[in-house]
Amino acid sequence: MEITPGITVRKVAVYVDETFVENGRRLDKPVRKSAAAAIIKNPYAGRYVDDLTALVDAGDFLGGFLGRKAREALGIAPAAVESYGKAAVIGLAGELEHGHAILHPKFGRGLREECGGQDLCKAIIPSAAKMGGPGTAVDVPLHYKRAAFVRSHYDAVEVRVPDAPLPDEIVVIAAVTDSGRPLPRIGGLKKEEVKGEDGLR
Repeated sequence: MEITPGITVRKVAVYVDETFVENGRRLDKPVRKSAAAAIIKNPYAGRYVDDLTALVDAGDFLGGFLGRKAREALGIAPAAVESYGKAAVIGLAGELEHGHAILHPKFGRGLREECGGQDLCKAIIPSAAKMGGPGTAVDVPLHYKRAAFVRSHYDAVEVRVPDAPLPDEIVVIAAVTDSGRPLPRIGGLKKEEVKGEDGLR
């Protein structure tokens, strides 16, 4: 599948994690996380270029595409998404900046739309990027979409694709949840107390 000129998706992998019991205690509601990963061709692998527009534009598509895949894996509407995050693993013929070109300038617009829109998704989308070969794992950071200071939703989901990234590929990931951590009890701002004005509180 070609998403922008010169950038194709080799495969998509979707992961769902559901926790029903934590430390011997049955949860009132399962804690569910999902992540969708697209393995894309890196058009700049093996060479340095100043202009990373092709990857920035790929991020514009991938934010919504992967956000929708992850959300649909949980079977929930956009408004029911509680946390989100994003990450990339860049193959060894690329560079770290290639992953950040995808994740930052435009990726967030589409992901926020799949998580309820700009009015609900005020918090910054946490991110991680690293270099690696096939099977490299990355912890995708997560936090509450309306306010970054909601401690009950500080979490992460580990994602790895066994055959990716190849040296000239990038694994791009969006992750969402429909709840916070199991059995949260470290205090702080509760999601019910969020004002939703500044993305922090």
